[in-house]
Amino acid sequence: MSENLPFHPKLPLHAPKALVPMEPVLAMQLDGNGRYHKLSAGGSVPTERCWLHLDYSTDSAKEWLGHTPLLPDVVRQSLMGGSNRPKLVKINNGLLLTLRGINHNEGQRPDQMVAIRFFITDQLIVSTRHRRVYAVEQIVRNLRQGLGPRSTSEWLVDVCENLAEQSGDFIDEVMDKIVRLEDEILEQRISSRRELVEIRRQLIVLRRYLAPQRDVFSRLANEKISWLDKEDHRHLQDIADRMGRWLEDLDASIARTSLLADEINAIMTEAMNRRTYIMSLFAMVFLPLSFFTGLLGVNLGGIPGNTSPIGFGLFCMFLLAFAGGIMAWLRLRKWV
Repeated sequence: MSENLPFHPKLPLHAPKALVPMEPVLAMQLDGNGRYHKLSAGGSVPTERCWLHLDYSTDSAKEWLGHTPLLPDVVRQSLMGGSNRPKLVKINNGLLLTLRGINHNEGQRPDQMVAIRFFITDQLIVSTRHRRVYAVEQIVRNLRQGLGPRSTSEWLVDVCENLAEQSGDFIDEVMDKIVRLEDEILEQRISSRRELVEIRRQLIVLRRYLAPQRDVFSRLANEKISWLDKEDHRHLQDIADRMGRWLEDLDASIARTSLLADEINAIMTEAMNRRTYIMSLFAMVFLPLSFFTGLLGVNLGGIPGNTSPIGFGLFCMFLLAFAGGIMAWLRLRKWV
C-alpha cells in the first residue's frame, strides 16, 4: 500500500518543546561515522541525524507521540500502532513506513510477524514498535561496532536490507523442511500431517505480508526523495528484486506443500486399501473353514466321526488341506 499526503509546513525541529521522550527504547544521534551518541531522556532533540525509537504501547510514548512538534499530525496515529499492513506514505520530503519482519522473540512463532513503523526525513527518524524487531537490533549492534549507518538514508536502506534478509533466511529454512518431507515421502515414510499444516500456514502468512512489502521496496526505489541518492535507489531496487524472487519461492513452496498433502493422502489410502485387501484374503480362507466347523459343531446325531477316536485329527487335516487348496488357488490367480 502506498499513497501521498500533502504536508507543506517544514518540520519544527527547532521548536522549543522538541524534547527527547521519556523512557525511550533508544534515543541517539548518528555521528556520521558509523557510531552514535546517546541522548538523555527529556533533553533537547538535536537537529541532525536524530533517531528516537519507542514502544508505542507505553503511556509515555503515547503522550510524546501525541504532542511532540517533531511530527506532522498525519503520522501520529500510524506511529501509535494504527496499521499493520506494509505501506509507504510520502509526506512532503519525509516518508512514513510500516514494515513487517520475522518474529525472533523467544516463545513466539516466527510467522507472528513483528511490525516497525517509522517516520523518516533527512535529519530525523522516529520509529515505534511493541515487540522487539531484530532488524533494528542488528543496526544497533553495527553502530556499537562502528559499522552502522552514517545518515538517515543509510539507516532506511539498512532496515529494509535486514528485514528482507531475515525473511529470505526464514523462507530458506521452510524450504529445507519441505525438501526433508519430500525425501521422507520418497522413502514411503508418512510425515506428520501437523508439521505439514504448520509449514503451509507459515507460507501463507508470509505471502500475505511480504507481497505488499515487496511493492513498498519497489516504490521506495523509485520515489523522488532529495536525501536518497542513486546508490540508495539502486540498493533498494536490489532488495525489491530479491524479495520478488523469494515470493516466487513462496508460491512454489505453497504448491509443493499441496502436492505433499496429496501424496500423503495417497499413501494413507493405499495403506488402508492394502490392509482391507489382506483382511479380505483372510476372510476368503477362513469363511469356508468356519462353515465346516460350524456345520460339524451342531449337537445332533449322525455327525460323521463323532464316535471315532481319530475323527478330530482327520477333521483338522481336512481343514488344513482345504485351506492349502484355497491358498494355492489364490496364488494361481495371482491374488497373493
